[in-house]
Formats: sequence, structure tokens, C-alpha cells
Amino acid sequence: MATLTTRQQAEAAKQASQILATASIEQRNAALQAMAAEISKNEEAIIAANVIDIDTARAEGTPESMLDRLMLNPERLEGCRQALAELIAAPDVLGEIVEGRTITQGILMKKIRVPLGVVGMIYEARPNVTIDAASIAIKTGNAILLRGGKIAQRTNDVLVGVLKTALLSVGLPAEALQNLDATSRESGTELMGLHGLVDVLIPRGGAGLIKTVVENSKVPVIETGTGNCHVYLHEDADLEMARRIVVNAKTQRPSVCNAAESLLVDARAADKLLPQVARDLANAHTILVCDGEALEIITSAGVKTDNLRPATEEDWGTEYLNMTISVKVVDNIDEAIAHINTHGSSHSEAIVTDNIMAAQKFTAGVDAAAVYVNASTRFCDGGIFGLGAEIGISTQKLHARGPMGPKALTSTKFILEGSGQVRE
Repeated sequence: MATLTTRQQAEAAKQASQILATASIEQRNAALQAMAAEISKNEEAIIAANVIDIDTARAEGTPESMLDRLMLNPERLEGCRQALAELIAAPDVLGEIVEGRTITQGILMKKIRVPLGVVGMIYEARPNVTIDAASIAIKTGNAILLRGGKIAQRTNDVLVGVLKTALLSVGLPAEALQNLDATSRESGTELMGLHGLVDVLIPRGGAGLIKTVVENSKVPVIETGTGNCHVYLHEDADLEMARRIVVNAKTQRPSVCNAAESLLVDARAADKLLPQVARDLANAHTILVCDGEALEIITSAGVKTDNLRPATEEDWGTEYLNMTISVKVVDNIDEAIAHINTHGSSHSEAIVTDNIMAAQKFTAGVDAAAVYVNASTRFCDGGIFGLGAEIGISTQKLHARGPMGPKALTSTKFILEGSGQVRE
């Protein structure tokens, strides 16, 4: 059988999307149940392909942070099945009446949720995204074109084959899920040019990938940003709370987009807060990249670590995705907000404070999809937010922002019901 071009795959997905758009919620949920069952049935084959991908990527010098994202093990597959179960339990968003009223001459107008149609995904080395994206697409009646990173090609080939089998088992078209060839750039370039066939394109990965898609796509893009996230310790921060939050935000899983990459400390409390927080981070083997004032406070307090180095201007905008954090002392909350809005990526930002007015000023002033008061940035996640699986975290302001669950893959349609009215 000849290999299909990207355009041919998109055309097949377009036809399948028309069937999915009218599929009942019972059939769509049955497909998700079948997906979970097929993942369990084929777990050994999935993990075997993933091991080959990881070994190949490691031999090619792929960073450990990327290898962590690439890995699928029994625990992560169980997490995917749990996300499927939560998605099945979630209410159907299709047909939801967003707005309804009677307009001129007694015509009843309803604005309802409908599928987007064909969704394209370009993402890097995250095979769990293959499951999440496919499941949300089917739940919301969309077809989807999946182009994962080339280092995950074997894993994604197996996964999409498994998920296609699940669709067929409940009478839905397998063409609704298309796995594009990620071993060359051509499929990505062609996907970005399929205006009219693909309704929306979602890039998910590093800054370079997202920039390329945003700047070159002819298909409308929902931009999922990188995660240059900050934790700001206000002058009224509780020390023990600050310690817990900073260590968790940085070290709990440093390779993900909602991990903290920068620590800001108010100058009026830096002598009290920074030495112990720095000591905790150093004990967790974190590299501290510090401005001059932070470096002096840490060393003067006798914090013993070989993982201190001076920061450059470039560090303030860096998403490290590893055990590195930039540290800066700021004069006040206004400087903290200005610094975040200048160097942040509009993803997740946190303040630690016992001052209600400071918390309100921070949440109002910081431009980000999620802003936390006295909590770790690590909570920015579709599952944690009660959305079920997520297809990404949008950092833009149009259509969707923050973790994107099922509603983010819908548009709206106006339905007007009359009784013979005509416009004069």
C-alpha cells in the first residue's frame, strides 16, 4: 500500500470529521473506553517501541529533560487511562447552548457548541500527548492530524495504530486519527499550508517549534507557549511556606512547562528568605543562577554549594527545563510584576505572601494564563483543573487561554428556528 501524502491524510481526516460531528456521545464515549482497553491490551508493544526510541535518542545525545518527556512506562500509561476515564465521565460539550434568546419577529436563536472539524498538532517527544490529543479530539467530534517529534516516531506509530483499532471497534472511521511522518520536515511544512483542509493548528513544544509554526502557518494557530514561570517571594511571605512552594515548583518535575524557572525575592525580606530557600534548592542539587545582590546574600549567609554562578541578561528569559533556576532580588512588587511581564512567557506565575492587597495587585498586574497565590506553579494542568486530559496550555488570548480541555476544541454555530418569518 502506497504511503499517503500529508494532504491525502488531511483529506481523509476531513471526510472522517463529518461522520464524527454527528456521532452520538454514547458512541464517542465508547471509543474512549475502547482506547483505554486497547492501550492495556498492547502495553508491552507500546513500551517496547518506546524503549527503542529512548535508546536511539540517548545514543544521539538527546538531553535528559527531553528523554524524560519521551518516556512511557506503566505508571504513565496508567495516568493516560485515568485521564481517559475522567474524559468519559465529563459532560458532552457538543450541542451545549452557549446563548439563547428570541430575536426579531419571534425567531428563536440558539448559539451552540460544535466541533472545530480537523485539528492539526505539531509536538515534540511527548507520546502521552498522542493519547491526550486523540482522546479529546474524539470526545469533541473532531478528526486530528498528529505530528509528534521524530524521536518518538516508533512509539507514536504503535500508539496511533492501537487507537485506530479502538475507533473501528465501535464503528467510527479510523481515518479520524492520522499519524504524520515526523522523520522529515516536509510533513510539518505541508501541514502548515493546508488552509481549508485543516481548521486549526496547535504547536506544543519548545520556543523554536512554536515560533516556526506561528510565523509560517497558513492555518489558524492556537499558540501554546513555553513555560518561563516565576515564583515571587513578597516581603510578607511566610518562610516555611516559601520554602515548600519554591522547592516543589522547581524540583518536583523540572522538565515540564509549569516548573518554575525563576525566583524573585523582595529586597526587604531577602536576608530573611533567600538564604534558607537557596540552601533547600542547593540540597536538591539545583544550579542557582543569581544576580549580584542575590549572590552576595547567599554567599554571605554561608550557604555551601558549588552550584552558584552569576546571571546574564539572557538567563531571565530562559526556560531551562532542568535543575537550574535564575534568582533575582527586586526592590518591590512593582519591579517583580514588570520583570515577569518583560521576561515571562504568559504561562504560570506565583506570589507567596500573607498580604491580601499585595496578592490582589499581583494577580491583577501579571499577564499570564494562570496566576497563583501561595501555591506552586506545578498545578497548571488540565487534569488538575478538572478538565480531563488537556491538549496543551494556551498562552495567547484569543479563543482559548490556559489548559485546553474539550471546550477549547469547539467553535459555535447559530441555530435559528422560525415559523415562516421573512425579512421585509
